[in-house]
Amino acid sequence: MFRFGHSCTRRAWQHSRTLTSASLPCTGTRHFYKTAGLASFGAAGVVAFATSTRTTKEGVRCETDPVQIGAALLGGLAMGGYVGYSAAKSKANVEEEKHQKYWPRKIMMLFGAPGAGKGTQGPNIVDLLDIPQLSTGDMLREAVAAGTEVGKKAKSIMDSGGLVSDDIVVGIIADRIKEPDCSSGFILDGFPRTLEQTKALDAMLAKTGESVSLVMAFDVDPAVLEERICGRWLDKASGRSYHVKFAPPKSMKLGSDGKPLKETMKDDVTGAPLYQRSDDTAEALKKRLDGYKNQTLPILDHYRPKGIVKTVDGAQAITKVWEDVLKGLSAK
Repeated sequence: MFRFGHSCTRRAWQHSRTLTSASLPCTGTRHFYKTAGLASFGAAGVVAFATSTRTTKEGVRCETDPVQIGAALLGGLAMGGYVGYSAAKSKANVEEEKHQKYWPRKIMMLFGAPGAGKGTQGPNIVDLLDIPQLSTGDMLREAVAAGTEVGKKAKSIMDSGGLVSDDIVVGIIADRIKEPDCSSGFILDGFPRTLEQTKALDAMLAKTGESVSLVMAFDVDPAVLEERICGRWLDKASGRSYHVKFAPPKSMKLGSDGKPLKETMKDDVTGAPLYQRSDDTAEALKKRLDGYKNQTLPILDHYRPKGIVKTVDGAQAITKVWEDVLKGLSAK
């Protein structure tokens, strides 16, 4: 309880005044009280005041008014609470704006021929929406390692040299999207690849009243894709990527035919020889594009009547591609 001295007869309005040596009632040796610290703990608004004292040589004793200290402490608590509340509210407003703009939860697919740009834009979407990009290969390995029921079935088939069925892959996806990190949505990477897989995925999602909400397709002219893919060179140790036109190594020299001389293609950092992937050729690219056309395009036709397919011109500058991706993500 507060103990009031005979000098505590000041008006109520004085209780909220700043504590200084002049505002403290005196009955003897004077003490000067000053605020030494203020700690505010975010949304809880918990504030602690530490006080220190010093005595002057005036020989006059001064007793602090507990009501003044209490009022100051309550004022500090209120201020700390307001600061914490404001910070929390600001963060909440950002999350609410994101929620209104991009949700309900996104169940997304990204499609595009090799070199179309989905590998570049996918991580950007992950960072923006804070949702995972799920690779069927990674999910399969994780299920096997975890020893889940579906994972055991997959392991048995793989050990015998067989191919994992669509039903098992869909079962693995069904388990994975129940994890907390998928609560706001997820991006499917590498699945579905066929119309049959697409229908199986739709049936699985329908069991929980859900459906695919966005299919984003990156469209690039085959001639541009060939230039992107066939001009790519890699450093095996680091994974650093170079391109004969867009990002050539410093050591590159061209032959009489205008093509880079293999022996001059070296990593800028280590000087190690660069290499090209075996499928980064015009012949291999044609086969991959044929497969994409025959297997993937029917999936887009399957979802197009639902109004959820958004096509992005992947041949534009990267910044313009991202602008179009953002438009597609926020479209209702």
